[in-house]
Amino acid sequence: MNYFVEKGSVVREIWGQGDTILLIFAGAAAEFALNKAVDWLYFTGRLPADPLGRLFSTVTYARDIVFSAENKAESAIDRISSIHSAVEKSRERKIPDWAYRDVLFMLIDYSIRSYEVFGHSMDLAEKKEVFEVFLRVGSRMQINGLPRDYDSWVDMRENHIINNLENSYLTGNLFKQYRKHLGPGRYLLLKEAQKLVVPIQVRKMLGFSKRSTLSPFLPVYRSLKGTKWEWPLKKLILPEEYVDRIKALDIPN
Repeated sequence: MNYFVEKGSVVREIWGQGDTILLIFAGAAAEFALNKAVDWLYFTGRLPADPLGRLFSTVTYARDIVFSAENKAESAIDRISSIHSAVEKSRERKIPDWAYRDVLFMLIDYSIRSYEVFGHSMDLAEKKEVFEVFLRVGSRMQINGLPRDYDSWVDMRENHIINNLENSYLTGNLFKQYRKHLGPGRYLLLKEAQKLVVPIQVRKMLGFSKRSTLSPFLPVYRSLKGTKWEWPLKKLILPEEYVDRIKALDIPN
């Protein structure tokens, strides 16, 4: 069977760990709140109304791509394109190409950053592998103006951060929704997790401090992974209704 992402790939390793996935989306949640196209999320109303539910629906699509046979993964990508086309038709406007690229670039960048936060040093070949997988996703979606190689992506990613982000009214509103749905304690935990992974420019725009209070605890947390203490600790900090769904995110490579 031909898989969209072959077994043994670092991409399957990254997307087979619930901790890494949650950190990917924590970082993306911070940055996309700054994106100049964030109004598209407010047009559908789904993200502000249910940020956690939106997270798991997005994870489902990502899993269908990363862990499926090639034809099933391509069908999942086509469904994503179809959903976006329906939103564009309803709004009678096209989502800008740069906005599609921004989301794709975030998936690449935060996949790498989140994996490294948890102590996995990635070499250039592995980073290029992450890039190439998501480049195939973007190509299947027929996104215009994609970078030709990893080095081009690095430059484009930097330019997109400089040109496509701003701290707007919707930025503050979206963070208020995160707090509403997570509660004060878990909301603070979310922001500290975001500090671990977002680029410097994003951190500055959101007024985040340079250092996360979670940093000193990461070695301890990593040491507990795979032990009997891992899930009792997670249950203390995760929303109870989502614990089983988060636990199911762990998939062997």
